[in-house]
Amino acid sequence: MAKQIKICDCTLRDGQQSLIATRMRIEEMLPILGEMDEAGFSAMEVWGGATFDSCLRFLKEDPWDRLRAFRSSIKKTKLQMLLRGQNILGYKHYPDDVVEMFVRKSIENGIDIIRIFDALNDARNLETAVKATKKEGAHAQLAISYTLSDVHTLEYYIDLAKRYESLGADSICIKDMAGLLLPNPAYELVKALKENIKVPIQVHSHYTSGVASMTYMKAIEAGADIIDTDMSPISMGTAQPATEVMVAALEGTEYDTGIDQTRLNKIAEHFRPIREEALNSGLLSTKVLGVDIATLLYQVPGGMLSNLVSQLKNANAEDKYEEVLKEIPKVRADLGYPPLVTPSSQIVGTQAVLNVIMGERYKMIPKETKDLVRGMYGATPVPISEEIRKKIIGDEEPVKCRPADLLKPELEKIEAEMRDYKEQEEDVLSYAIFPQQALDFFKFRQAQKFGIDPNLANIKERIYPI
Repeated sequence: MAKQIKICDCTLRDGQQSLIATRMRIEEMLPILGEMDEAGFSAMEVWGGATFDSCLRFLKEDPWDRLRAFRSSIKKTKLQMLLRGQNILGYKHYPDDVVEMFVRKSIENGIDIIRIFDALNDARNLETAVKATKKEGAHAQLAISYTLSDVHTLEYYIDLAKRYESLGADSICIKDMAGLLLPNPAYELVKALKENIKVPIQVHSHYTSGVASMTYMKAIEAGADIIDTDMSPISMGTAQPATEVMVAALEGTEYDTGIDQTRLNKIAEHFRPIREEALNSGLLSTKVLGVDIATLLYQVPGGMLSNLVSQLKNANAEDKYEEVLKEIPKVRADLGYPPLVTPSSQIVGTQAVLNVIMGERYKMIPKETKDLVRGMYGATPVPISEEIRKKIIGDEEPVKCRPADLLKPELEKIEAEMRDYKEQEEDVLSYAIFPQQALDFFKFRQAQKFGIDPNLANIKERIYPI
């Protein structure tokens, strides 16, 4: 039965993260938030992902202040964030007490919907975040990291969605981070999920391979409830399809979004100068705006491809690019077919580069590859063979439990370490996830408050105890 399709606008999180390295400042967003709030989006994804790291590291903004600014300006529309399960917003597993406090504080400061995913689709790594979200009365959306392999069948995704629903998911998101979900498979997947689970289905894709808009249309026909888009100046390429395009495509049909194009045009006008400035400065590279067919050929996300080029350039081995692309699927198979999303994409990619450069497979093995095989990131979609396991970690026995069960509570210890800089409870969390970046930011903040040149704020010794 036909229904109105809801739009989640991701311009202020995934759009700018995908195209301009998450460098949009809060002052560039504030003037248009009122208009976006009136547009009729079901939600706006504004926080999480790489925004937290970028605020501290590059923009010298307090990410918590940013969230509070969003909440004070956006009264009608639900605010959404992306959380990497037990990894929170970092690149390793954190203890349960840190995860619980982070979720609680995110919701206290204005988040309504938390989209929670795990790089390996290991449901155990979502449990703590889901319970904490539900406890605070917020919406827990569990995301399936979509990927392609012999084991990632329709049955695999149906079973995973059922597991997520039983964990307490209020909705399920198909998270296609690499633009691998093609139109017909999208129809089949969404149709199968709608037949097997009761909660709403949201579809999130990237335009990297050039098919995301078509994929959205087929997903809608199959019964998808919500699609993720970006305002046109910060869309397409490695970001999401354009909001205005999808609204126009659905207008007058049985799936009409009901969103006014005149208002959308006014919002887009605000972001056009930001896009032009990013193009002129080189922050927005035209390389990420086209279609990258290698994404479909090698099932490698666009961001991972650029990282490979950088690694090979540093090793004076750019001529090995094709060889590395062919090695990636082999490494991925060896390591249990993990979806290629942070941090598994970096682990698989780096190992493939080393295998090719060293001229011998697994001659050099980084700690992260060993940890993946040890089970420190969770269970891989298929078990890693004994031969590969022995080659990488010898006779060491892999972890069978939920990785976070091995971690002791840390909040008290973390707070003791950074007490001199604490101005709000949220500072403890900033330091817990990104200790060095948070410390640099705290020093910068203190310097500004006391009229000291902020350039002195990164001096290693604290010359002004406060």
